[in-house]
Amino acid sequence: MPNIDSCQLTTKDYTILEVMRERHPARTQTLLIILDRKISSALVMFLEDIPATVVTLSSRVAYRVNDGPTETRILTHGEMRGLVGMLLPITNPRGLALLGLAEGQSMTIPSADGSPETLTVHEVVYQPEAARRERLKLALGAEPGSSQLGRPVLRVVHRSDKLQDNAVNKVMAAFDTGFDDPGPSAA
Repeated sequence: MPNIDSCQLTTKDYTILEVMRERHPARTQTLLIILDRKISSALVMFLEDIPATVVTLSSRVAYRVNDGPTETRILTHGEMRGLVGMLLPITNPRGLALLGLAEGQSMTIPSADGSPETLTVHEVVYQPEAARRERLKLALGAEPGSSQLGRPVLRVVHRSDKLQDNAVNKVMAAFDTGFDDPGPSAA
C-alpha cells in the first residue's frame, strides 16, 4: 500500500485542525506531530469537490492497523457517549491520522508504547459530502452516479400534442367570473 505524505481536507476539516492546534497546545506530543503534518501537507478542497474515497469528519471508514483485521469506525470531532466501539474521535491519534486519507493510503504514527503502527484506509463506507451530492442530484432529477450536478434540468410540465382534460377546463371556467380587479392589495 502506498504511504503518501499528503492528505485531502475539506475547508471545514482544515479549519477544525487549525483551531485544535491554536487552542489546545498542551495536547500529547504524538497528536501535535500528526496535527502539524496534516496541516502542512493538506490539499484543501471545497465540500463539493472532495472525492468520495477520502475520509472526512463523520465518515464511516474501514481501516487496518498494521496487518491486523479491518476495523470500521465513524470519524468524529470529539468524544461522544453512547456509541462505544463505533466512534473514533480526531482527538485520538488514530482518528487524526485517518482524516484526509484516501482509500489505499497509509500513515505511520507512533503507538502508545512508542512502536510505529501503520494505519491503512481500506474503504470509505460512507462520506457525508458524497451522500449530500447524491441527494442533491436526485432532487434535481439527475441519475444517481451521473455527473449532471450543477447543470440545468428540463422537466416536461405540459405537452402540447395531448388534448387538455375537459374536467380541468370546466374547473377553470367555474372560477372565471369576468371580474379582474386586483383590489387595494395590488397598490
